[in-house]
Amino acid sequence: MKRIKQLIILAIVVVTSGCSLLQQAPNDSSQASSLVNSIANNTIVQQLEAQYAEWKGVKYAYGGLKKSGVDCSGFVYRTFKDRLNKLLPRSTVKQSEIGRSVEISNLQSGDLVFFKTGFKVRHVGIYTSGNNFLHASTSKGVMISNLDNPYWKDAFWQARRVLSH
Repeated sequence: MKRIKQLIILAIVVVTSGCSLLQQAPNDSSQASSLVNSIANNTIVQQLEAQYAEWKGVKYAYGGLKKSGVDCSGFVYRTFKDRLNKLLPRSTVKQSEIGRSVEISNLQSGDLVFFKTGFKVRHVGIYTSGNNFLHASTSKGVMISNLDNPYWKDAFWQARRVLSH
């Protein structure tokens, strides 16, 4: 989190000091906002990649929150708490009710992606980039999957933005 704050401060310093990007369009605050968003997204991706490196392959365990076993909402909970300094609800149902709805075409790093994988069964993961998401799979443990995979594409339910980009 300290690194995120440092990068945001750096972006603000660059933006307010009149970098060449802003000198070309001094009245266009959207470019400044875009620069800050780009830095924030890259930092979120780096944090998610670090979490994946640390948790890759950890087996699925219903109700689990540890490296000895974790479920999907527990992994999301731990990732946001440990890497993004944000406390989320513990359950998939509660996680699906926070933040704001996002269209799948507008996903940003750190957005939550939800799936209906059974009649009453819900699954959650964290969007990273390139149509990929990080999650704890019941069959393969913590892994990265792609939203274009026919299984996930068919099961997609909704996406929620819980971070301010």
